[in-house]
Amino acid sequence: MDREGILARYDLQMRRHAPADGPGARVERVGDVVRHTAATGDDGWNGIVWSDLAASTADAAIAEQLRYFDALGREFEWKVYGHDRPGDLAERLTAAGFVPDAEETLLVAGTHALTAGTGAPEGVELREVTDAAGVGLVARVHERVFGTDASGLRGRLLAQLDAPQPTMAVVLAMAGQEPVASSRVDLPVGRDFAGLYGGGTLAEWRGRGIYRAMVHFRARIAAARGHRLLQVDALPTSRPVLRRLGFTALGPTTPYVHLPRPVATRSD
Repeated sequence: MDREGILARYDLQMRRHAPADGPGARVERVGDVVRHTAATGDDGWNGIVWSDLAASTADAAIAEQLRYFDALGREFEWKVYGHDRPGDLAERLTAAGFVPDAEETLLVAGTHALTAGTGAPEGVELREVTDAAGVGLVARVHERVFGTDASGLRGRLLAQLDAPQPTMAVVLAMAGQEPVASSRVDLPVGRDFAGLYGGGTLAEWRGRGIYRAMVHFRARIAAARGHRLLQVDALPTSRPVLRRLGFTALGPTTPYVHLPRPVATRSD
């Protein structure tokens, strides 16, 4: 695999010309920064997907994005990749009040190399979600695995189902009538890359090969939609499985999160 060439293609297609991740979301370039803003009233992802800053311009660019998202009252994330400039971007973000989340690794694999993988373990069926009932099951898995409210996720998935050209597919793992795992694959139009996200498996079903089977299942969906490469921002828990499946590391990436500043109120 041409690691440097693929990384350059990823930067171009998925960061500098980033696709919106759903109906109503907006991507715009402001100077040397590309930001993604979720749809109005949505609790989807807000953040900076690409920047190419110099030491002399970085602090002003950071301050500009802080003003923009603070005015919206939204939490946002600045994705910092290991090759981003300037070299001290992470330190500048921390000084501006951002908090680093867990470091991830950008991994990539050829889609077609994964289409012939093994199926789900005995007693488990994988299926693509196609209706509101399936979305409800995905939300149930999400809440049980991550312990967070899934109402926003439910709304975004329903919007994708209603979109003229959905850019996401969602996969459920079912044990009989019980949902035990879910995941999604982002399918941006006109890009080489499909993205693997949102994998979660109930604790009592882990270690049985469900996650691996869902990677293969999503690879087949992505290949059918014309995507040549799969990418995933992998945490340490999933990296070993993905490396065994043939994924190659392109480098580290860390989300730096900034919470909205409270709006000042006047007291007479």
